[in-house]
Amino acid sequence: MRSFHDIALSQQWQNERHRSLACTIAIPLNVLLPMLYLIFARDAENALAQRVATRPAHLARLHQLRDAGRLHLAGPLPAIDNPDPGPAGFLGSAIVAEFASLEEAKAWAQDDPYLLAGVYQSVEVFPFKKVLP
Repeated sequence: MRSFHDIALSQQWQNERHRSLACTIAIPLNVLLPMLYLIFARDAENALAQRVATRPAHLARLHQLRDAGRLHLAGPLPAIDNPDPGPAGFLGSAIVAEFASLEEAKAWAQDDPYLLAGVYQSVEVFPFKKVLP
């Protein structure tokens, strides 16, 4: 039978071992937490017809991000204060998604069907830190 002293020493060793392991396996937060990026795109003038025609290909790429669990939000920016702007169209789009690096996010954005079809006149990519919710 183990004595109280042996049990106490054993517990102390386990505590020290856990503390040691915690220090040994410390990994930088940027490795543990995925980095988010905001892709902000501005539409070219009179791009609504081309936007409508290219939308299925654009959405297919977003669905791939969504299915991989990397898409946090995506949507257009209506040109007027209305969820359906009609012929007023859109000012652009915003996408927040996880990528391994800023370079990967920029490369992904450069291959967007809207950009390739001339719907977007410009695309900017920024690191994004989600605070809420």
